[in-house]
Amino acid sequence: MTPVGVRHFLEIDELSASELTEVLDLAELTSPPVVLAGRGVALVFEKPSLRTRNATEMAVVQLGGHPVSLRAEEVDLDGREPASDAARVLSRYHAAIGARVFRHELLERMAAAATVPVVNLLSDQAHPCQALADLLTLRQHWDNLAGRTIAWVGDANNVCRSLVLGAALVGASVRIASPAGYGLDAATRERVAGLGGSLVATTDPNEAVAGADAVATDVWASMGQEADVESRRRAFAGFTVDEKLMSRADSDAVFLHCLPAHRGEEVAAAVVDGQASLVWRQAENRMHAMRGLLLFVLADLEGVR
Repeated sequence: MTPVGVRHFLEIDELSASELTEVLDLAELTSPPVVLAGRGVALVFEKPSLRTRNATEMAVVQLGGHPVSLRAEEVDLDGREPASDAARVLSRYHAAIGARVFRHELLERMAAAATVPVVNLLSDQAHPCQALADLLTLRQHWDNLAGRTIAWVGDANNVCRSLVLGAALVGASVRIASPAGYGLDAATRERVAGLGGSLVATTDPNEAVAGADAVATDVWASMGQEADVESRRRAFAGFTVDEKLMSRADSDAVFLHCLPAHRGEEVAAAVVDGQASLVWRQAENRMHAMRGLLLFVLADLEGVR
């Protein structure tokens, strides 16, 4: 049984609004306490990773710890041994566990069995660490997130779900434009409403982007959807974030993308590489946001707060 007081991070709305602000504040510490000195953090990757692995490993190092990254074939969750058993074992070695998985319920079982914090590094349902980096990036750019409007153009996927929930927590509104059949699920809509968030869904990218302060998108086919690439390319025709679409946003609007970007598909090269793009700061902030999150979930260690 997970000890009382252990904080897992599987979904961004497991944080309150004030806790989310605290995580973002901790992310911006220039001299963070080395709370992981002499300790390890296990990082399990069922999916390949560039930003997540580098960002998380470096965040652990910056807190004085030792990251141990494990590939799918080394751990084989629910194959060689149950995911819950792996979580119990890793809890004996490490101060925290991060996992990038296909199925969200696997993370839930790991969290139920672990005696240390479990962090969702990505699942089919959510990408909360990406949302933290997105919000940190926008806060750095604007200072205040409340009252801003974020437009999402494309698949209402795991990245989108976490972003809209995070936006609701900070008082920003979201408009989502997706082709029919690729919109936001009802359960996430209900959660946004429960947080008091403002959410508009449409099938028209122009409607979503009009006057928005930020425009965000992601690839049309994520990992695990390779068989659907062509059908998705047809479905998302007209949903490319290009210069014409960006011109409908506010004149000072910024562009976000979690990367990797497919130039000429979901985004034009002129946009992702243009002056409005914050994608490189966004990518760097994956590291800073992870550092802040680890400080938060390890707050029982002396000197974190």
